[in-house]
Amino acid sequence: MDFRPIGSSGLRVAPVGLGAMPLSIDGRPSERDAIRVVHAALEAGMTLIDTADVYCLDDRDIGHNERLIARALSEWKGARPVVATKGGLERPGGAWVPSGRPEHLRHACEASLKALGVETIALYQLHSPDPRVPFADSVGTLAELRREGKIEHVGLSNVTVEEIRAARRIVPIASVQNRCNILDRQPWLDGVLVACEQETIALLAYAPVGGHRGSGRIAESAPLRAVAERRGVSPYQVALAWLLGKSPVLIPIPGASRVTSAVDSAHAMALRLEPVDLAALDAAFPTR
Repeated sequence: MDFRPIGSSGLRVAPVGLGAMPLSIDGRPSERDAIRVVHAALEAGMTLIDTADVYCLDDRDIGHNERLIARALSEWKGARPVVATKGGLERPGGAWVPSGRPEHLRHACEASLKALGVETIALYQLHSPDPRVPFADSVGTLAELRREGKIEHVGLSNVTVEEIRAARRIVPIASVQNRCNILDRQPWLDGVLVACEQETIALLAYAPVGGHRGSGRIAESAPLRAVAERRGVSPYQVALAWLLGKSPVLIPIPGASRVTSAVDSAHAMALRLEPVDLAALDAAFPTR
């Protein structure tokens, strides 16, 4: 397996990681079933788990996903994966509200350290810019936490090229996590992918198979289904393999709430699309 770097951090991970959010939001599985999903993903070769303090039901449930990941890893006998988490949102009444205030980010990081049971977070990402707070203040807080040894590497999420450049003037940026899939090719259109390639930043593609509400579009896509049937795999594997072939900085992090979904996504790491497949997909889903 060809591992991929998370920017210039020195961290290297399998090409597809596990997005853990579905294990803690509405419709989440039981804790025991969720742990089985995490273990199945690791057994299938994934070495990156993406979580966040707000992957939960509401503000009374903050840290649910991080605590779940910690429990799963406490029972895991293999090599420890890279665990990335995020801060910078709140969940009042179940809503998703940006909160990039320095005091909030500092408190959130401390809570994540406790929930994950670690002294240093390998990759801590600003979940979203807060329009009410100067972006430099939010990023500056992560830089301070990094200097204090509470964060090893800093990442961003839901950002523009201009915000990536502004953040890099404050602290080294290892990763950017933006929505990216074969149907939603915004990182090509807004220049984020090119910026990540130029600056050696990993692009963690969230919702790479459509996300919580968009996976059906992937499954029903005629071009994806045609390739999937020809190769004897799922349309989701084809969508992930297409992403992997587009750039060495892309690391898809599909979510999963079932063992079968996690394993299917992991199998995409071994899928090599043929030139005829790529030609058909590129014609159906242009990036230029």
